[in-house]
Amino acid sequence: MKNLIYQFSFILLLFSCTEKQNPDPGPTELYFPPVTGNTWESISPTSLGWNTSELGNLMTLLEDNGTRAFIILKDGKIVVEEYFGTRLAVSQPFDQNALWYWASAGKTLTSTLIGIAQEEGKLNIQNPSSDYLGKGWTSLTESQENRIRVWHQLTMTSGLDDGVGNRDDFSSENLKYLAEPGSRWAYHNAPYTLLDKVIEGSTGISFPQYFNDRLASKIGMTGSWQRIDFNNVYFSNARSMARFGLLILANGDWDGDMVIKDMGYLQQMLRMSQNLNQGYGYLWWLNDSDSFMIPQVQVQLPGSYAPKAPSDMVCGLGRDGQYVCVIPSQNLVLVRMGSYPDNALVPITFLNDIWQSLRNIMPSA
Repeated sequence: MKNLIYQFSFILLLFSCTEKQNPDPGPTELYFPPVTGNTWESISPTSLGWNTSELGNLMTLLEDNGTRAFIILKDGKIVVEEYFGTRLAVSQPFDQNALWYWASAGKTLTSTLIGIAQEEGKLNIQNPSSDYLGKGWTSLTESQENRIRVWHQLTMTSGLDDGVGNRDDFSSENLKYLAEPGSRWAYHNAPYTLLDKVIEGSTGISFPQYFNDRLASKIGMTGSWQRIDFNNVYFSNARSMARFGLLILANGDWDGDMVIKDMGYLQQMLRMSQNLNQGYGYLWWLNDSDSFMIPQVQVQLPGSYAPKAPSDMVCGLGRDGQYVCVIPSQNLVLVRMGSYPDNALVPITFLNDIWQSLRNIMPSA
C-alpha cells in the first residue's frame, strides 16, 4: 500500500510536466544485427551529439537501483550497452550472455503472437475466448462467459474479479464475475496468462513452440518460457529484448522479412485500446495519454505514466523494472533488466527517473 501511495503522489506532482511531441519519422533505414552470432554494430554517443559528461550520472542511477543490463539502440545500432553486478546465486559477472526474467514486460510478446495467429487465420480476437479455451474456463454462467472475448483479455477488461485471493490463479473456480466485459479495466494476470491457451487451442501447437517458430527464431532471440507458479515467464539475455524492441520499431519488418504482416493489428496493439485506461493498448503501455491507471487502483490518474519521457514512447513494463521501450520519433529502443526496491507491479517511477537523466544526455529527449 505504501508503494501505491508513493506512486500516486509522485504521479500527481509530475503529470503536468509531460511534453507532447510531434512525431518525427526520423531516418528511414534501420540496421539489423545478424540473426545468429553476437555481431552488432554500434555508434558512439559523441557522434550523435549526446552530452557524454552526464553518462556517468545515468550509470550511477542505474547501478544504485539494482540494474543488471541497460541498452539503448539508435537506428538499430548500439549506443549504450552496460552490465552491472553478478548473476544471482553465482559469482559470475552479469554480462551479455546472462539470462534474466522479463516479468510482465513479456506480455508484449504474447500480444504480438496473438496478432500473428490472427493474421494466419487461426483465431479472431473478437470471438469469444471459450471458442479456444472451451466451455467452463470460468465459474461464470455460459451466457456471461460467452461475452468475454479474446479482445477483453488483451485489454485487461474481462470483467473478472481481480480482488480474489490470488490474482494469478487461472483455475475456473478463481475466475469470478464482477462486471460486464469491457466496462472495467483491471490489471489481472489470470485472464492474461490464459492467452497462452488461446494460442494453443487455436493453432494446435504448444505456446513455446509457436513463439519460437513464428517470432524468436526469425529475429535471433534466445531464451525460454518458464512456468513459475501460475505465471508463464520469459527469460532471455538483454540483447534478445533489444531485438524484439527493434522489430516493433521497424513495424514488424526484420531486414526485409515481415515477421508481423498485419499492420492493422500492429497499429491497434500500440494505440489506446479502450477509454478506461488511455495509457494501455494490447498489453503495451502507451505514454501518449491524457490519463492512465495503475494496477490495484480503480482511479484514472491525470497525464502520462512517464512524463519525462517522449510522448510517443510505448513500453513493455514488468515488475522490478524490466523495460522494453520503443520511441519511434527518435528511432530509439531502450532496454533495462534488473531488480528495484519498489515492489510495484508496473514500476513506472524508476522509468521516469531514467528519462529525467536521459534528458541531460540527449539533446532531443
